[in-house]
Amino acid sequence: MSLNPAGRRAAARRESLFGGMREFGHINVSGSMMISLFSDGRSHHTRVRQGALFALAGLAIAFTAGCEKKAETPVALPEVTVLKIEPHDTPIVYEYIAQTQSPQQVNIVARVNGFLDKQAYTEGEIVREGQLLFQMDQKPFIAALAEAQAGWEKAKAAHDTAVANLNRVKPLAAQNALSQKDLDDSTGNEQATAASLAAAKANVDTAKLNLSYTTINSPVNGVSAAAQQKVGAYLNPANSQLTTVSSLNPMWVNFSISENELSAFRDQVSKGLIIPPKDKNFAVEIVLVDGTTFPQTGRITYTDPSFNPQTGTFLLRTTFSNPNGALRPNQYVRARLKGAKRPNAILVPQNAVQQGGKGHFVWVIDKDGKAENRPVTPGDWYGDQWFINSGLKAGEQVVVGGALKLRAGAAVKTTPYVAKAPETPAVIKPAEDKAAKAATAPAETTKDAEPAAVKSPAKAAEPAAAAK
Repeated sequence: MSLNPAGRRAAARRESLFGGMREFGHINVSGSMMISLFSDGRSHHTRVRQGALFALAGLAIAFTAGCEKKAETPVALPEVTVLKIEPHDTPIVYEYIAQTQSPQQVNIVARVNGFLDKQAYTEGEIVREGQLLFQMDQKPFIAALAEAQAGWEKAKAAHDTAVANLNRVKPLAAQNALSQKDLDDSTGNEQATAASLAAAKANVDTAKLNLSYTTINSPVNGVSAAAQQKVGAYLNPANSQLTTVSSLNPMWVNFSISENELSAFRDQVSKGLIIPPKDKNFAVEIVLVDGTTFPQTGRITYTDPSFNPQTGTFLLRTTFSNPNGALRPNQYVRARLKGAKRPNAILVPQNAVQQGGKGHFVWVIDKDGKAENRPVTPGDWYGDQWFINSGLKAGEQVVVGGALKLRAGAAVKTTPYVAKAPETPAVIKPAEDKAAKAATAPAETTKDAEPAAVKSPAKAAEPAAAAK
């Protein structure tokens, strides 16, 4: 069949189209057949649409085959870090905010009225017992002493005369040469002058004492405070405070605990979760504001017998040797009580413990390498770890990192957890009161649990009161 130029161009386009169809859809169509298929002008567009459908079907088959090949690739297991549980006896340390106190904080006051003549010490320096601090004007007191001394001498002369008269009257009265009245008068005069002499002696002593009060010395070894009165000031009961001297060695360190904290400690002791030191004699160390540990160790020397009605706490006092005066009064420090231990303790990192709608839980990898949601009962915090009171046992593997990827029964790939160097010493911080504390830090969520939260700790549970 002969074709005009327009027909030849259309046939070329058809050949190009079906050539592509043969390539993608593996359709083998002869050239003459293509010409016959499209020779009928009425079926031209129908044939083109059918050919396009064949091509699309071939492409779909090819893509489906490719997807099936990709689905056959194995899925990688989620990777988690795990900690193997190894119970061991753990020494525990309780830490509290404390404040130092001088056992002898002496207010230096003027005992007599008068002018201040001299300040003999440097404010803030260490002073020794008996060291001169202030000197008052002595002249009025020297004069008062001289007057009192003169009064005593006058009274003594009168008393000596009365004694002599009595000694003369007694033998005469015995011979009835003098009346009984004369004897009584002489006796009474002697007794009166004796009393006057005693009063004069007391006046002398008072004058001497007042004169001594003008010299003001330090009653103790300690650190001196600033002078409250300046030289030239007139001292009287309204402004008698001069300065303060505080002894430094030994030094008291005080802190308080609550009834709830003491009860929690006693409860753990009764359950065998904590073993206190022998005779409940806790060693106490203090940490200074710069983080250094004070070289001396103290002991609990006083326990307040009653609770403070306003705060519900009671005072504990520890005593420290302070030979170099490094500790000063009213200094804030951290007191650490040492000596107790937790037997066969199970510790896990805090981020391994999560909290859902049914309480605290951890993820455990079983012997088949699959994840298991395990409820636990947490205890106190220990540095950046958490004591587990129940729910775990030796040898089990607890997920520390990667819990976000887990669901119950899922197979996982595990790598050992490498713990960072522990805090030295790790400090006990009790678990929160779950009914009273709000969540402050979100934990990882899983498909089988509600979003977990780590709650802020309450104040440290205090065992120290049990030491008394």
